[in-house]
Amino acid sequence: MANTYRDLLVWQKAKVIAIRVYRATESFPKSEVFGLCSQMRRAAVSVVSNIAEGQGRGSKPDFANFLCMARGSLLELETQLEISRELGFGKEAELQDIESDCYRLLGLLNRLLDTLRKKPLGRE
Repeated sequence: MANTYRDLLVWQKAKVIAIRVYRATESFPKSEVFGLCSQMRRAAVSVVSNIAEGQGRGSKPDFANFLCMARGSLLELETQLEISRELGFGKEAELQDIESDCYRLLGLLNRLLDTLRKKPLGRE
């Protein structure tokens, strides 16, 4: 396992996505401040936070569980991005770029989960 969550590529990529979501949602209609905008921000922060918390737990099963929660939040964010685009909120290209980053992050999360699950149990 990495020495710290900050060493993990998945955490680094998730943090970038969270920052980009905050910036992208600044242009959403004011009526969405407590709606879709807030939901998207919480989901994005949940992804990066769950990766950090899971790595900090110190065991592979705990880490895998938190990575699954991060993956769920990432899929939630992807759905919210799609809804935002269809409603015409934000900048189309910016939201599509974030969606693409989410798709790539999903692949990284899945590969990390596969790696954790395939390693023999032993010292954790």
